[in-house]
Amino acid sequence: MANTSTTQRTLKTALISVFHKDGLEPLLRALHAQGVAFLSTGGTHDFIVSLGLPCQKVEDLTTYPSILGGRVKTLHPKVFGGILGRRDLESDREQMAQYDIPAIDLVVVDLYPFEQTVADGASSADIIEKIDIGGISLIRAAAKNFNDVVIVPSKAEYQPLLDIVNKQGAVTSLEQRRWFATRAFATSSHYDTAIHEWFAASEK
Repeated sequence: MANTSTTQRTLKTALISVFHKDGLEPLLRALHAQGVAFLSTGGTHDFIVSLGLPCQKVEDLTTYPSILGGRVKTLHPKVFGGILGRRDLESDREQMAQYDIPAIDLVVVDLYPFEQTVADGASSADIIEKIDIGGISLIRAAAKNFNDVVIVPSKAEYQPLLDIVNKQGAVTSLEQRRWFATRAFATSSHYDTAIHEWFAASEK
C-alpha cells in the first residue's frame, strides 16, 4: 500500500450529513479524538452536538440557511470549493484563500432512501422528494477529488474508515482514498439506476 508523504493526507475537517445515524457515533468519537473538526447540517448537526461533540453549522459557513423545504442545504461554492480544491495546485489554493474557502478533507454522507420509499408504496410526490440532489453531488465531488479527500458514501463504509483511524490515526493513503471513491461511484451508479427504473416504469 502506498504510504509515502506525497500520497498521505491528514483529515482535519469533515463534512457530515447523513440520513442513517445508526453506527455513526464510534466513528465521530474516533475522529474527534484525532482532532478532526466537524461541519454539518440540520438533524446530523443536532445529533453530533447531542453527543457532546463540537460541530459547526454549514449555514454558518455559507451564510445561507437551508431553503426550499430542505432541497438546498449544501449546494454552495464554499462547500464544493472546499471539497474539489486541489491541494497540490497553487492556483486552486490561491482561489480558496481569496474566497475564504476552507479545505474539507472528509465527506460522510448518505442518500435519501429512494428505493425504500418506492417499495413502501409512497405517492409520486413523496418519491420525487426522495431523489437526493445535495448528497449525490457531495459524493461525486469528493470521489472525483480522491487525491485529497476521503468519501464515505453510506453507513456500510463507517466501519472501514473507523478501522483506518484506529490503526493509523487521521491519515489516509492514496490507495485507501481511491478504494472509498470506488465505493462512492458504485453507490451513485446504483442510486441513479433505481431512479431511472422508477421513471421508466412510470411511463408504461
